[in-house]
Amino acid sequence: MFDEVLIADDDPVSRRLLQVSLGRAGYQVSAAADGAEALRVLNQPNSPRLVILDWLMPAVDGVEVCRAVRASAREPYQYIILLTAKGHQTEIIEGLEAGADDYVTKPFDMQELKARLRAGRRILELQEQLVTAREQLRIQATHDSLTGLLNRMAILEALDREATRCRREKKPVGIIMADIDHFKSINDTYGHQAGDAVLQETARRMLSSLRAYDSVGRYGEEFLIVVPGSDLAPAAELAERLRQGVSGQPVSVEGGVVSITMSLGVAVSGDACSRLERLLHDADDALYAAKEAGRNRVETASGQEPNSQPAEFPRLG
Repeated sequence: MFDEVLIADDDPVSRRLLQVSLGRAGYQVSAAADGAEALRVLNQPNSPRLVILDWLMPAVDGVEVCRAVRASAREPYQYIILLTAKGHQTEIIEGLEAGADDYVTKPFDMQELKARLRAGRRILELQEQLVTAREQLRIQATHDSLTGLLNRMAILEALDREATRCRREKKPVGIIMADIDHFKSINDTYGHQAGDAVLQETARRMLSSLRAYDSVGRYGEEFLIVVPGSDLAPAAELAERLRQGVSGQPVSVEGGVVSITMSLGVAVSGDACSRLERLLHDADDALYAAKEAGRNRVETASGQEPNSQPAEFPRLG
């Protein structure tokens, strides 16, 4: 994974020596003739993570490349080794403070350079593990562990962001409150593992019906879908697609096959952005109306005229 190396050296002989020696050591080597070319390569997606820079190069030297790379704060991290004929402590400190991770003085020993590259690979591997762990923690903090959907806190934050956009851009935001019909009886009849399987499959089917910029999450026992920039009719059409997608085919569970249906309630803020509590209450009322009307249906909230003045959006947690 970390066997790609970029070499930047204006001396063609030195550059070729490094290419051949590191290639024999198993590295995939690309080369740049100066610092400007090195920066162009490093600014590309999936650029090498290991970088060897000669300090003295025309136009843009190795130290300037280091500063530019670190100033961009790009991820994933790139490990930089400076090759330098400068051996004074102040000069070495300058290179390290510019963002170099290590240095090798010229004339350099190839075995020493390879050893320092191996050290760089170990550091990159550790950094990759930290990034993976960070991402896992982020997902755990914002997603429901069973379905993979956003959890209650995260879906409310998504709604709050869209409410802010609604207020700023005067565009409506729609929400859909959805509930699996007779879910308790599924648990009682087939067991909680079957109920979990139904929830997971329902989540998968809903996600397949949503646009990339819609959000869906667990909201207590129900699901909450945030539909940015949507009037009532398009939001209701989306709710109907969700209903059909969920109920289209039965779900195979241990002990049998379960036919599932879903009731959904739709409410829209209007471009004046009514209060979030009111919007959630309206969607919940519409969901209740769908259940009262026989379930497996979509109902829209009444009184969807936008307010004449925008109301303040409180933070919900």
